[in-house]
Amino acid sequence: MQTKGRKYFLNGVTWAILLVLTFLFLIPILWVIGSSFKSTGELFSWPPSLIGKNPSFSNYSKALEEGHFGIYFFNTVFTSVTATFLTIVVNVMSGYAFAKYRFKGDKILFGIVLATLMIPLEVIMIPIFKVIVATGLYNSLWGLIIPAVASPTAVFLVRQYYVGIPDAYMEAARIDGASETSILMRIMLPLAKPVISVLCIFSFMWRWNDYLWPKLVINSKERYTIQLALANYSGEYSVDWNSLLAMSVISMIPVIIVFVTLQSHIIGGMTAGGVKE
Repeated sequence: MQTKGRKYFLNGVTWAILLVLTFLFLIPILWVIGSSFKSTGELFSWPPSLIGKNPSFSNYSKALEEGHFGIYFFNTVFTSVTATFLTIVVNVMSGYAFAKYRFKGDKILFGIVLATLMIPLEVIMIPIFKVIVATGLYNSLWGLIIPAVASPTAVFLVRQYYVGIPDAYMEAARIDGASETSILMRIMLPLAKPVISVLCIFSFMWRWNDYLWPKLVINSKERYTIQLALANYSGEYSVDWNSLLAMSVISMIPVIIVFVTLQSHIIGGMTAGGVKE
């Protein structure tokens, strides 16, 4: 009984510590959300309050109408969703091929793919930019989408996940007369939901929060993404904090939705890399 009571006590202490830490980490987010409903005077008042005395949605309407935030939001959604979809298609097929098919030079080619993980983006940024300009994708949303579609990290995760799936599934399907395309689409692809969910989360968050590459490729305001628009609100002499906070809150919503929807698969997908051949 003493051991059982000690166990309950330790569990209670652990949960209490976790709740306190969770609250501490959420304080900045809660403050941003609450401050987005404040007026300019309440925003800088002392002592500070969470949502102010007269909360309103005027900051949101101002950001959407005067700040043209709706256009920036659409650009970011289009870029993130399209890039994530293409990333899944390209890297799932590549990782599947490396895991389940043997061809001449496959290990050398996979080694080259892994070697590119050691190359920082800053090293290849100028060559990629020159290619974007030469192909006419400069100042285009497709210039943000195409360069990052092929990801060595994604290929590695998918390949390691499929290595852990027995080949017996494929052999049984071949005996039943299934084509290779049918095997991939109807059998192997549904089995890879955990790793695909991980790729969706990482790819979407990366594109959604990216600032450096859009800053280089986009030079017209009508093609701005959310991150460029947020940076644009910080002027040299003044900052429109009210609209900036409202836009920041709106920009958090899609990322939270994607993560909450797919987070149940993230542990299985991330541990896929630890599977031994």
